[in-house]
Amino acid sequence: MKTVLLSVESPASVAERAKQAMQAIPQKAHISFSTLDLLWKVLAPNRMAILKTMAGSGPLALREIARRLGRDVKAVHTDVQLLLKTGVLEKTASGQLLFDYEAVHVDFMLQAA
Repeated sequence: MKTVLLSVESPASVAERAKQAMQAIPQKAHISFSTLDLLWKVLAPNRMAILKTMAGSGPLALREIARRLGRDVKAVHTDVQLLLKTGVLEKTASGQLLFDYEAVHVDFMLQAA
């Protein structure tokens, strides 16, 4: 199963993973957010529903995503634009949307202030 890890990571940690990748050390699919607040903003319930709908589906048109969700196309478009901007979704050469994973693992830690 192709899984992506969504997490909160420091820039130093991201740089270390990049360094390892340059040394041909295999890396898992990973999308990092700089803060927990940003992760929650991007992964709001409606956007998580988009990911759940798209997981394992291959490329989909915006209207098809909206139809599967039972939501307004304009509202889905707004959510998709944020997911594209943050690198969670991709756009294919034909203009369709792609979430190239079958599963999502979200990882973060809450610590005392």
